[in-house]
Amino acid sequence: MRTGTGVPPLERSQEWVKVPEGLSARVPAEQRGPGLGRDAVRLLVSRGAQVTHHAFPELPLLLRAGDLLVVNTSPTLAAAVDARIGDARVVVHFSTRGDDGRWAVELREPDGRGTTRARTGTRAYREVMLPGAGRLVLQEPLSPRGERLWWARADGDVLGILRAHGRPIRYSYTERDQPLSAYQTVFALPSPDGAGSAEMPSAARPFTAALVAELVSRGVQFAPVTLHTGVASAEAHEPPYPERFAVPEASARLINDARAGGRRVIAVGTTAVRAVESAAGQDGVVRAAQGWTDLVVTPERGVRVVDGLLTGLHEPEASHLRMLEAVAGRPAVDRAYEEALSGLYLWHEFGDVHLILPVEHPHTTRCDGNSW
Repeated sequence: MRTGTGVPPLERSQEWVKVPEGLSARVPAEQRGPGLGRDAVRLLVSRGAQVTHHAFPELPLLLRAGDLLVVNTSPTLAAAVDARIGDARVVVHFSTRGDDGRWAVELREPDGRGTTRARTGTRAYREVMLPGAGRLVLQEPLSPRGERLWWARADGDVLGILRAHGRPIRYSYTERDQPLSAYQTVFALPSPDGAGSAEMPSAARPFTAALVAELVSRGVQFAPVTLHTGVASAEAHEPPYPERFAVPEASARLINDARAGGRRVIAVGTTAVRAVESAAGQDGVVRAAQGWTDLVVTPERGVRVVDGLLTGLHEPEASHLRMLEAVAGRPAVDRAYEEALSGLYLWHEFGDVHLILPVEHPHTTRCDGNSW
């Protein structure tokens, strides 16, 4: 590992829960200098213990004809809304809409810097006054795990409130508020019911229409799926709660055909992994599916479909790293993160990205869906 950067090595055996100072991406790539686009980020590529460094526009040169990219089409919602509890100012993060019309919400409080911090003291039947005379009544915690997220019922049109008064959820490592367009990916499609993600499926953010066209021209295919992400735990790094997903028949067929032909299936983002693995049987066959998934992909569970993964850089306490270990193995993930830290890669939704590819073994036959 290179030294002399002033950045500590990755030590997950110790308590290291924050990205080192200066390595958080504070603004989108296109705002870092004149003439830059969304794709002006770095791309760390790992194949087992081998790590190489690239610019994201080199992605078409790193993939090959027949590769299948699984992409999440969920749009990002303006899910943060200013509200009041009595005389106290709060910020409501709308996470997920339930089948019964209730919303899973997180209450936070302004931190005086344009962002928010965790709020304590929330209790059942507390009334929250929303903009436009809307009202939200907290009913019960979403999970026995804790009281960060609550089921709440609104007496107004929540999606209308978000459109009129909402803004994208922003965390303290960012420099300023951004328009909702900065949080949409090129793959985002409007949902018929207006649903979407509380937080951007950010691994796909560097893709541009021109890059997608180049990939298609080189024979790379795309399989769209949907997973509406809920509010992440900025402080506690909890595993994800159940989220709504859909894998259409056409995408299931593309994935199964790729696997049957020995071609690589590469997920764009951990959300795409969660969706497609939720639709896969123990035999590795993907079937059209929709509904709710509580799947947490771990090394113990493993992956049945995905050969590779394009993803952002995650904090060592984040549950997403367990998914990366399921795809690549712990030594490969640790090696990649050592390189990311020493190479001063940028973290979070506006940051650099990491492409995990399977190790190529000449003269071997893929028989179990993975070749590592």
